Amino acid sequence: MIWFMEGMCFLPTFLVIWSSSTFIISYIIALFRRDVDVVLPYISDTGATPPESCVFGFMSTITAFAAFATMYAEYKFVERVHERTGAVSPVLNKASFAVGIISCVGMCLVATFQETTVVAVHDLGALLFFIFGVIYTIIQSVISYRAHPYGSSKWMCHFRAFFAVVAFLAVFPTIFCAVSVGTSKTHWDTDDKDYTLHLVSAACEWITAFSFVFFFLTYIQEFQQFTLKLTVNLIEYI
Repeated sequence: MIWFMEGMCFLPTFLVIWSSSTFIISYIIALFRRDVDVVLPYISDTGATPPESCVFGFMSTITAFAAFATMYAEYKFVERVHERTGAVSPVLNKASFAVGIISCVGMCLVATFQETTVVAVHDLGALLFFIFGVIYTIIQSVISYRAHPYGSSKWMCHFRAFFAVVAFLAVFPTIFCAVSVGTSKTHWDTDDKDYTLHLVSAACEWITAFSFVFFFLTYIQEFQQFTLKLTVNLIEYI
């Protein structure tokens, strides 16, 4: 069997490839159309103007649903681990899944409300996506260590924790600098006021986003070890 068809491995594999492509493709299109600067635009800047906004919205929405499916599969796996070993608190597992859902909703808002049209909703979605996304990675890192040796290896737990820490450290300058500078401007010059703050915010935003990507990359090993089945129960009315 091909490695990415083992167990539920196709879910995180698809999520990693598709989410990376979402950020990169919209950036390339926006760059060739000269809608953004070459050096570190905000991710949302690459999806602010048609046609790249259409591509970004479409691909980001699919990314959000792929992330939800991956988080749900992880939730069910941890639930099963608890049933067999009692190693992971069900409350912690449910909290992680709830936080993950909020992050996915935030991504959907970012995808459907461009920063140049409905700024308030777009910014709200970005906050939900980044803040709750970071919280999700932190909780899942804790769960991984508690569930070990079930699921991921010790080294993979370390990698997962590393990416969670990177996302945690990067999200704060992303938000604080963006609040100070603003996100409505898509073209910057080195002589502009607050140009340095803009670079810091944009760089940290890219770091946070790809920390999420690499975090889900660590799921691949774990997802090879289980399958998820849907059971249909018919309700008969007499």
